[in-house]
Amino acid sequence: MKKILIIADGILAKHFLESVMNNTNSDNFYDVVAYRDKTVPLKKLENFTFHNFDPTSFKKLSLLVGRGYHQIMIIVSKKIDAVGVYDNIRALNKEVQIILLNKWVLEFDDSRLKILSSRDILSSRFVDFLPNMPVVAQNVGLGIGEIMEIKVPIGSSYVYRHLASIVQKKWKISGIYRANSFVLPRPTLMIQPNDIILAVGDPIVLQSVYRSIKSELGQFPAPFGSSIYCLVNMLDMSSKEIDELVNDALLLHSKISSMKLHIKIINSTCSETFNKLKSYGSNHISVEIDYYNRSVESVMKEDLSEKDIGLIVVTNEFFISHMHLLYQSKLPVLKMGIFGFSNLTEGVVLSNSHEDIEKESTVIFDLCAQLNLNIKLYNFNPDNLNKKNSLAEHFYNLSKLFNQKVEIINENSNPLLKLRYRDDILQFVPFHNKIIKTDIFSAFSTDMEKLSFKLADSYQLFIPMHT
Repeated sequence: MKKILIIADGILAKHFLESVMNNTNSDNFYDVVAYRDKTVPLKKLENFTFHNFDPTSFKKLSLLVGRGYHQIMIIVSKKIDAVGVYDNIRALNKEVQIILLNKWVLEFDDSRLKILSSRDILSSRFVDFLPNMPVVAQNVGLGIGEIMEIKVPIGSSYVYRHLASIVQKKWKISGIYRANSFVLPRPTLMIQPNDIILAVGDPIVLQSVYRSIKSELGQFPAPFGSSIYCLVNMLDMSSKEIDELVNDALLLHSKISSMKLHIKIINSTCSETFNKLKSYGSNHISVEIDYYNRSVESVMKEDLSEKDIGLIVVTNEFFISHMHLLYQSKLPVLKMGIFGFSNLTEGVVLSNSHEDIEKESTVIFDLCAQLNLNIKLYNFNPDNLNKKNSLAEHFYNLSKLFNQKVEIINENSNPLLKLRYRDDILQFVPFHNKIIKTDIFSAFSTDMEKLSFKLADSYQLFIPMHT
């Protein structure tokens, strides 16, 4: 049981005392100095002792301060009283911690003094009620914005996302408030419209997360990151391949909500292509050159850890050679096709797994909206009609939510047979571990992910399915 001394005067002090008394979890012992009866609550508890004298009296106050208090709180209505009481306490005890309510502009050079500004407290509380403003914890933790509540709007890119599909770097979702109840986080928990996320982490990062969640459709590559990454290995790529890769990355960067395009050059050679790559550098395009002949893996891992990358753009050859590395990045990967990015007119969804498509659905709608692509869902799952119907319903609901047309096609035969001849599609593929384990027997599989190699000539976006 800790001993607390409270110097109280005024109506605010009375409300404070009543609040302390109503908190039945406290087992502290309180001495209260109040020189006006109207400050003293009618209700008095056994662990409260009240003293009636002027706390600015040094001699009278000295009789109490010497009792070894853990903390002294000063809540008075007059500035002269606040300064006088503080000076008296410090003259009697240099070490005791003091909490002072500051309704004026008081400044003291005292490491053992905590000043609470009534103006700051009231203004910050009013700000909490403004729409589209982050609500940060004031009375727990450091109180610097490391704990934040974020309400998820209906059109957010986070809606209908599983927690497992959201990359949480330097921040974490600690819980979700839903329908007046608190839900603990788990990887399979899906975010619903109007959920309130309880987030903890770096205050600066949380501000970015807040803006990302509050932003409506059209934010991809968020929430994976803010920028696009493109690695050019001049030793393994021809000038034509480099031009096609970089041109696609530039076009994609210009069309979606990418903050920056990072072009990384390794194994550079003195050539016209090299000079052209360097000329792309600007405020929104970063061109970096690695002169140390390091491996693709070491360069990419370092870049992804240091930069806020949300999308990686690669050639088909690079994807095949470094599939495991790309899988470990836990980021979306756009694999180039051979027909040209500007030819794309349609986003295509194929999968046997209802849960996987559900996880990636907001990414599909977001990117297709930014690229102005039509969406087609090929419903091929002959073994489970119920799952098939629920998936169609899920996409129908999202089409209403995002006001975007979706064509749902029910297929009895594998749609890959006719899609492999299309030159204008972007296929969305769940990036599973089973994709990197594809072997010669995969050609006989009915698993859409294992068969994704059949559309290798098309553009494909591989969306991570793991944390």
